[in-house]
Amino acid sequence: MDGFTFTDIFDTKGIEYLVIIGFLLLAIPFWIWLNRPVKMRPAGVPGTLSRRDLRIPQGLFFNRNHTWAFLEPSGMARVGLDDLLLKLTGDVKIDYLVDPMAYVRRGEPIVRIVRDGKHLDIASPLTGHVEYIHTSLNSDGELLLEDPYGEGWLCKLTPERWSDETRSGYLAEEATRWIVQELASVRDFIMQSLQGRSPDNQALLVLQEGGELTGYPLSEMDADVWQDFQQKFLDRT
Repeated sequence: MDGFTFTDIFDTKGIEYLVIIGFLLLAIPFWIWLNRPVKMRPAGVPGTLSRRDLRIPQGLFFNRNHTWAFLEPSGMARVGLDDLLLKLTGDVKIDYLVDPMAYVRRGEPIVRIVRDGKHLDIASPLTGHVEYIHTSLNSDGELLLEDPYGEGWLCKLTPERWSDETRSGYLAEEATRWIVQELASVRDFIMQSLQGRSPDNQALLVLQEGGELTGYPLSEMDADVWQDFQQKFLDRT
C-alpha cells in the first residue's frame, strides 16, 4: 500500500526494547514490595523470649496471676510482678487502685498496668492491710523491667493469712517448672490470637521463625487480646 512501509522488529532493535519493557514490568512489583512500609521493632526490645531470658528467683512465692510475694523480717510482705509478665508487655504505666492503709482481700485488684491505651488489672495475692505503695514507679516505670524482684516491687502489706495463701503458690524449682509451662501456654495463646485477626507483618513482630516469641509480644497485640489474656492468665489466684 502506498505510504506505508513494513519493518521486521527482528531486523531492528525493537526486540531489545520489548525485553527491556518486559523486565521493567516484572521489576516494578518487586520494587514496590521491597519498599512497602514495615513496622520496625523499637531499639532495645529483646529479640526473643525464651526460658533463658527469664529471671526466676528461688526464694519468692509465685502466684498463678503472675505476682510474687516475699515475707520480710519485719512481718510485712513485698508484692510485685513476675518477669514473664513484664517481658510480655514491655514498659508499662502503673495506676494504683488502692491507697496506703487500705484493707485488701486476696484476689482484689491493687494495681492496673497500662500501655498504649491497653491495660491489665493485677490482683493482690495476699489478704491484709497495705502499708506502702511504691509511688516511685509512677515516674520510673522502667524500674519494673530492670529490677522486678528488687526495687521494682509494687506494694508492701501486712498479711493476715500468709501460710494459707502461699500454700497454693510456687517456690524454688516448682516455680521454675511453672513459669516454663506458662511460657508455653502464652505462646499457644498468642498463636491462636493471631489466627484470622492479625496481618502478616504483625505476626512477624510477635513470632520468630519456628514460632518462638519475640520480646514484648503483647505490646503489638490489640486491646481484645489483652482482655483475653486477662481472663486466661490473670483472673486467677
